[in-house]
Amino acid sequence: MPRLGPDPFLHPDCEIAATELGAYVEIGRGSRLYRVELGDYSYCDRYADLANVTVGKFANIASFTRIGPTDHPMGNASLHHFLYRSEDYWEGTGRDEDFFAARHARRACIGHDTWIGHGAVVRPEVTIGHGAVVASSAVVTKDVAPYTIVAGVPAQPLRARFAPDLAERMMALAWWDWPHEVLHARLADFRAMPAEEFLEKYETASAEPA
Repeated sequence: MPRLGPDPFLHPDCEIAATELGAYVEIGRGSRLYRVELGDYSYCDRYADLANVTVGKFANIASFTRIGPTDHPMGNASLHHFLYRSEDYWEGTGRDEDFFAARHARRACIGHDTWIGHGAVVRPEVTIGHGAVVASSAVVTKDVAPYTIVAGVPAQPLRARFAPDLAERMMALAWWDWPHEVLHARLADFRAMPAEEFLEKYETASAEPA
């Protein structure tokens, strides 16, 4: 595979529409993205399905995930999409644009440096905080606090990834906003240092190359 760069790298058979992709982004084979904003360095693995979602930087989205799955009109006489995709069934009948506008407005939000596990589902209007982890096959129906690990159906907090004070310091550091060359210069410390030691070294450092 070629090295990632400023232009997104798309594997075969992707379907992408009304979507903005950042730099160093990778989209796995067969993934479908609709009305998505995907931040720098974020990726989704094979057959991910994302709709109506804003994703931060450095998000790790595993294969077969579903973020922002759409709803059917459960309060009407029928659930079926002939109600709103009517032109597929009757010539001269338009789509229900109000229905689609309401659907598009219900955006999910995935924070920076998050990990959405294999086969997980994140419902519309849910926010996953920075640094949070969603376990494989979880179904997330409520907001997830930053640096929290959730699991289950429906997803419930499992444990904190970092203690609250450490999480606050990490969000204040906001290393995900560092320039590409700074990330490279500090790669060895990212690899070797525990989070607290990393913070102690860089909380007062400038975001310029060393």
